[in-house]
Amino acid sequence: MTAAFTFPGQGSQAVGMGKALAEAFPAARAVFDEVDSALGEKLTATIWDGPAETLQLTENAQPALMAVSLATLRVLESEAGFSVARHAAFVAGHSLGEYSALAAAGSLTISDTARLLRTRGLAMQKAVPVGVGAMAALLGLDFDTAVAVAEEAAQGQVCQAANDNGGGQVVVSGDKAAVERALEIAKTKGAKRALLLPVSAPFHCTLMQPAADAMAQALADVTILAPAAPLVANVLASPVTAPDEIRRLLVEQVTGTVRWRESVAYMAGQGVTHFFEIGAGKVLSGLVKRIADGAIGIAVGGPNDIEPAKQALAASDAA
Repeated sequence: MTAAFTFPGQGSQAVGMGKALAEAFPAARAVFDEVDSALGEKLTATIWDGPAETLQLTENAQPALMAVSLATLRVLESEAGFSVARHAAFVAGHSLGEYSALAAAGSLTISDTARLLRTRGLAMQKAVPVGVGAMAALLGLDFDTAVAVAEEAAQGQVCQAANDNGGGQVVVSGDKAAVERALEIAKTKGAKRALLLPVSAPFHCTLMQPAADAMAQALADVTILAPAAPLVANVLASPVTAPDEIRRLLVEQVTGTVRWRESVAYMAGQGVTHFFEIGAGKVLSGLVKRIADGAIGIAVGGPNDIEPAKQALAASDAA
């Protein structure tokens, strides 16, 4: 197998995402209905009609992006013959996308995933008061240099590498003052750009420990099965299949670094040539091309993407 199925994280959301798929394919509509039922509210109305400010709230964006990813996958399964078990050498997701990946691989039910992501979003927002934390993108620095910048900027506060996205893009997270210091230090180290990100909390750093504790409690009560394809875990950048290990890593992920560059490099090193980004946006497809020479990133998020994805899957099978 030479294909991996990947799932986007927060930031890829947009009002109207998934609507065309649901209107064209009953399999997609069924996923949105299941998510609405699991949450006891019409999240679908917010996804499709907005307002954008409501969709962008962490507790809404996280289950919403999962819903779009799983709706897209269900269409790929019914219309293009996709199968995680048959076609995916690995599944992986960026931050919340790891939950989408697990639902896609049958480890979690869609309903449980929706409820877990609602809990995760609320807990992450509650962990740090608004304005206390921040996140910033450092562009043009390698990961080790970015880590050194964060360590220098901390000065007794929290400043950590949150996302190693690849292509010279590292996101740091922590106390606002420390992150602001990191912006200035990064520029002296040769960063092409260093900018604060419009986020509501400092994700993937130790300030998120209260959210990690909340997720440990939530995950303890949820059934997790072995995935149909190995999950390349964010915090390990290597594959896992054991349910208890997956449960533990989902907790660690809240405060840990999303090692996306290493994850993609690992999969490419195992022979993956086609990376299908399933859901909203094209962020991961763009990163794949910057991380793995010759790798093909295919973004699938709307009705017009289904036939090209089917052809790409056939090419992947033939490779």
